[in-house]
Amino acid sequence: MLEVAEIFRRHGAAYRAQQRLLPSQARAMQDIEACRTAYFGGHLKQCDHCGGQVYAYHSCRNRHCPKCHGDQTKRWLAQQETRLLPGSYFLLTFTVPRELRAVTFAHQKKVYGLLMRAAAAALQKLALDPRYLGARLGALAVLHTWTRELRYHPHVHMLVTAGGLSLDGRQWLGTRHANFLLPEAALAKIFRAKFCAGLKRTGLLPPVPRSVWRRKWVVHCKAAGSGQQVLNYLARYVFRVAISNSRLERFENGQVTFRYRDNQSQQLHRITLPAEEFIRRFLLHTLPRGCAKVRYYGLFSPATRAQLTQARTLLTATTAVPVMTANSPPPESLPSPLADTPRCPFCHLGQLRHLAILPRQRMVPP
Repeated sequence: MLEVAEIFRRHGAAYRAQQRLLPSQARAMQDIEACRTAYFGGHLKQCDHCGGQVYAYHSCRNRHCPKCHGDQTKRWLAQQETRLLPGSYFLLTFTVPRELRAVTFAHQKKVYGLLMRAAAAALQKLALDPRYLGARLGALAVLHTWTRELRYHPHVHMLVTAGGLSLDGRQWLGTRHANFLLPEAALAKIFRAKFCAGLKRTGLLPPVPRSVWRRKWVVHCKAAGSGQQVLNYLARYVFRVAISNSRLERFENGQVTFRYRDNQSQQLHRITLPAEEFIRRFLLHTLPRGCAKVRYYGLFSPATRAQLTQARTLLTATTAVPVMTANSPPPESLPSPLADTPRCPFCHLGQLRHLAILPRQRMVPP
């Protein structure tokens, strides 16, 4: 399979010689190029049937690597599923105008955090208004910085409960309509004001054109059912960036072709870019060290565990619990102790057993 690492290895040196990279970008390139090579060390395994030996090199664990974090993604998803409240959800998307992208990219750590806080503050402010809900919502926020063509487009997705805990904590107040949470126009105005105030506090307001604060901002809200489908989508990008190796189709004559699905028409498209442009777009989405990509607000905040427990109790009391019957399908059987032991790729009969530890070889692969 074609990999981002191969593109980096063949064109990364030339790109680094021509461009000035941020520390996060340089580290991401180095780690991805060396991922699952002798650079990070590994293990030597041997088949207990035919004696064949397999070298298993370690992953780089960089949060931007397309090959890493499969197990971590599964654990994160399982953890979020246990945290979700029973009931319906909405997916909200908060987007900043194009004119703010320059200041956002130049001050990523400050502005990304501000973007998520402003979105959450606007959401909670409107939800606490008795005219709409008069309750505290639960929200899971995930930062995205890309379009499907890998262009720079910072925005926040929020998975939000379709209702909230009343201010006195005694009842769960659901939305009045299944397809309506809060008015998008009012939410966008509050979001814009919160974001503007935040930029002013950080001293980043002067370079921003004043026209930005007079135009309409975009906040999109739609029903998300039980929230499981949205959670699966968000989980795919919590520990990596916008593109997976499976979307890469060709890498010939210095040109990279990858596919993407149009968000509006759902039609499949293909785009071909010079390798240098592909690398540039990929690196636009590397986050600075310490920048949180996932945050929890309202009932999902770690500081409100008691309220979350109360909300779960109230919702569980009104939710029917399925009862196992004689005709109910049996629960999934427990995995075999050998389920995680890989088969030998040579004879396909034996199991691979650990033989030796391979030390790190601190040389970037060619």
